[in-house]
Amino acid sequence: MPLFVYVLLNPEGKTYVGQTADLKRRLVQHNDPDCRLTLHTKRHAGPWRLLHSEELPTRSAAVCRERELKSGKGREWIRRALLHGC
Repeated sequence: MPLFVYVLLNPEGKTYVGQTADLKRRLVQHNDPDCRLTLHTKRHAGPWRLLHSEELPTRSAAVCRERELKSGKGREWIRRALLHGC
C-alpha cells in the first residue's frame, strides 16, 4: 500500500508536514474543527491547503522522507521550492 508524505499551508503562511495512506481523508481531518488528531493544525487557523505530496512505497520510506522534510534542510527546501511562488 503506497503512503503519502504531504505539506500543508494555511493563510498565515504556516506549514505542516505529515504522512498518511489516505491523503484526501487526512486533508478533510486537518480542516475539520472537531477532529483532534493534529493539534498543530487546530492551533493555527485554516483552511489548510495541500501544497505538495509525494507517494512512497512503504511506511518506512514515508517516515524517512517526513523526517527529512521536518529537518532544517527540508524546511529550507519547502521555503525555496514550494513557497517561493506563494
